[in-house]
Amino acid sequence: MNQPAAQILSDYDLYLLGEGNQLRLYDKLGAHLATREGTEGVAFVVFAPNAQRVSVVGDFNAWDGNRHPMQVRGQGYWETFVPGTKPGDRYKFEIVDRFGHLLPLKSDPVAFAAEVRPLTASVVVDPSTIPHPSPAPADINSFNKPISIYEVHLGSWRRSVERDGGWLTYRELAEQLPAYVRDMGFTHVELLPVSEHPFDGSWGYQPTGLFAPTSRFGSPADFAHLVDAFHKAGIGVLLDWVPGHFPDDPHGLARFDGTGLYEHEDPRQGRHLDWGTLIYNYGRTEVTNFLLSNALFWFDRYGIDGLRVDAVASMLYLDYSRPANGWIPNKHGGRENIDAIDFLRRTNTEVFRHYPHAPTVAEESTAWPQVSRPVDWGGLGFGYKWNMGWMNDTLDYMSKDPIHRRYHHGKILFGLHYAFSENFILPLSHDEVVHGKRSILGRMPGDQWQRFANLRAYYAFMFAHPGKKLMFMGSEFGQDTEWNHDISLPWHLLEKPEHTGIQRMIRDLNHLYRDTPALHGLDCQPEGFEWLVTDDADNSVFAWLRKGREPGSRAVFIVNFTPQVLHDYRLRVPFAGRWREAFNSDSAVYGGSNVGNAGGVSTIATPDSQEIRIVLPPLAALIFVPES
Repeated sequence: MNQPAAQILSDYDLYLLGEGNQLRLYDKLGAHLATREGTEGVAFVVFAPNAQRVSVVGDFNAWDGNRHPMQVRGQGYWETFVPGTKPGDRYKFEIVDRFGHLLPLKSDPVAFAAEVRPLTASVVVDPSTIPHPSPAPADINSFNKPISIYEVHLGSWRRSVERDGGWLTYRELAEQLPAYVRDMGFTHVELLPVSEHPFDGSWGYQPTGLFAPTSRFGSPADFAHLVDAFHKAGIGVLLDWVPGHFPDDPHGLARFDGTGLYEHEDPRQGRHLDWGTLIYNYGRTEVTNFLLSNALFWFDRYGIDGLRVDAVASMLYLDYSRPANGWIPNKHGGRENIDAIDFLRRTNTEVFRHYPHAPTVAEESTAWPQVSRPVDWGGLGFGYKWNMGWMNDTLDYMSKDPIHRRYHHGKILFGLHYAFSENFILPLSHDEVVHGKRSILGRMPGDQWQRFANLRAYYAFMFAHPGKKLMFMGSEFGQDTEWNHDISLPWHLLEKPEHTGIQRMIRDLNHLYRDTPALHGLDCQPEGFEWLVTDDADNSVFAWLRKGREPGSRAVFIVNFTPQVLHDYRLRVPFAGRWREAFNSDSAVYGGSNVGNAGGVSTIATPDSQEIRIVLPPLAALIFVPES
């Protein structure tokens, strides 16, 4: 069938694509409903600069590559219009490389939907059927607002009883998940990658369809409905985004036109050794334009509130997880990936320019400086950075028997030396409950009572510590086994009071954190923190003062990481009066022994300050706030 004379891409489109400034690339490439000479159909465009021939094949032409050959435009953009094609039709691209070899059929890199795995065809979508979600509450991402994130894998949060443990759909999730997140007091949800991916076991971190919400749980319209449900519940939506690598599945981006189009040709730059995946060529204009427009796409089409960028460290370093002779230095002889750095800075700049209230969050595990500082300051431009050092140090400390913690006192102190060098999020993520690491509860030492007491104290310590909060699903009720992506969370544990106690405590901590400006108002600024006790290693006690912007906005936190009750413990406070015990992790309602201070204490004047004298429960944390 001959293509109509009308061209799909304009000369200006080709100009923008050529210079890498087509920020809405998804409006130009892929499959779009169109009308040509009064005939309705679909316009297809794909980038394959090294191909000898490209055809679109699908339900509309019996998957016959001879029926709809495409015309090449500009620097390798192939286009055609297929009359009669309609939403729901499946399609792929048939590509012959420059040597005349027929490649495996390729899915559309810019497809808006795909078949349910293990099938891999792209699906034509009518964008008018995708409603734009209502906005999230204003300023939900601000540095001076509480941010407590519930990290979720949609396929295993809860499964369908009616479908014998099958997935819940986006719409079923919309009926259950936002209400649960709101009830628990979390401000945000972070979804493990929802972009289409072929392998369940990758949890979405090896995507093949960056513009397509996975069809496992429904249609693009269904996904939009889920985002809308979160926003109507007052919950912000963050998505995990994976611009660092992609799988080598033959239907995907790998050697898309017979060459290393999206990846480097040289495996020393183009293949990730740990994950067996391919690394994007950040030095190629068309590739960075593709990724940048994808980042903007999720804000534009689905109204999300932020992106958490996966595996940033693997992008920053050319020698990341490589042997000494297995990498290529940059033009200055160094190990920094200059092209990737430029890409990250530009992406963060463009996201901030178009969506100034939507942060990007870096999962960055090294000491790279100024990750969450503005680009014009020399930073990478992220809004927040995961504090991986805090996570590693504190979990290591908590895993010690309390009798040995006095020798590891610095593990807790060290994190406060750099706590304000970045805008930090404290992550207890999915990565900490898999691959033999055990659950968070599983890392706690001692007998059954002590394990739960340790967990309660640790969670309270996290909520009082400077930095925003993130907790992976299941941890909020003390999941006792590692996470398994193939089954539902073990909700049956809530039949046991000790797990119900953990859940109730997280709910209370979230609400206390949200309602107490001292615990969040200056989260990312050193003015919001003051040490009170640092040197009591013998008792493994730590205490600090959290400060809000208002003079009276103060909260005192103290934790006892030993199983001994400490009586008449003296603690300096900033002003006189009665201090209410706003939180006690040893409360009986959480499963504790109910040792405490009868709801509060009054100050006692000393020659140079005011102090309170308190009872410190075993393996427990307390938070005091002034009554007036």
